[in-house]
Amino acid sequence: MGTLDHMHLLVPDRQEAARWYQENLGFEIVGEYAAWAELEGGPLHISADGGKSAIALFERGQHPDFKVETWVAFRVSADPFVTFADELASKSIQDGDGKPLGRESVVDHDLCYAYYFRDPYGNRFELDCYDYDRVNRDLIQKYAITPIRFW
Repeated sequence: MGTLDHMHLLVPDRQEAARWYQENLGFEIVGEYAAWAELEGGPLHISADGGKSAIALFERGQHPDFKVETWVAFRVSADPFVTFADELASKSIQDGDGKPLGRESVVDHDLCYAYYFRDPYGNRFELDCYDYDRVNRDLIQKYAITPIRFW
């Protein structure tokens, strides 16, 4: 599963929460992903280690396409991401709605590709790959996938 990328936290106000995390725990807004916070329901990423791992702050009930819940996201490079996608047909992994997760379940976030899934106990996970061009070539174009887009 690679390394921890970020975890989702639900807050009443992202900016207020970011200030609290900055003042009390040393977190800073991750500038590279600041544009996502401009989108309706998008996350505000904050980090205490220069963006290697982060907290994605979501405002409760604000995402237009899905119910944002607390979950953990892992980061992998392109090879394990594509391998994960290629092996989904032989696994019993479900998406957030309880449907089988398939190669075509990939989400395009413009800066990264992601898969969202859950374990049999209802815990939610995300697998992210920021090697956008390689995943585009080795997965999206290779299998003529039209990725899911939230924004």
